Amino acid sequence: MKLTLPFYLHKAGAGFPSPATDYIEEDIDLNIHLIKNTPATFIIRVQGKSMSNVGIYDGDLLIVDKSIKPKNFSTVIANVHDELVVKSFVKEKSLQFLSSGSQNFEDRIIINEDSNVFIWGVVTYVIHSKY
Repeated sequence: MKLTLPFYLHKAGAGFPSPATDYIEEDIDLNIHLIKNTPATFIIRVQGKSMSNVGIYDGDLLIVDKSIKPKNFSTVIANVHDELVVKSFVKEKSLQFLSSGSQNFEDRIIINEDSNVFIWGVVTYVIHSKY
């Protein structure tokens, strides 16, 4: 599915105000900019507040790439006992676990051969509404 939106030529300043223009250069396909590997990418909506300390909020949309191997502190979608969750992937020495990103290690979920935990993909973009 191709999704195109108007793409403005000028950038929006985050500092001092500058004159605005209504000139639209061309349409932009968000798939080109947000999705690197189409067959391995999916979008999922967040439910819950456990990741708000890392900027992921209830109702956000996550773009997830299943072809990316998680690095230390990557945000991932994982299957934990047949339930999908969004967590931070952490690797310390020989230990791998999932965490909500807080300093509270009581919430961590150990990943090993005996656990029923599988990484489904790495979150590449977070889309959330300001309203």
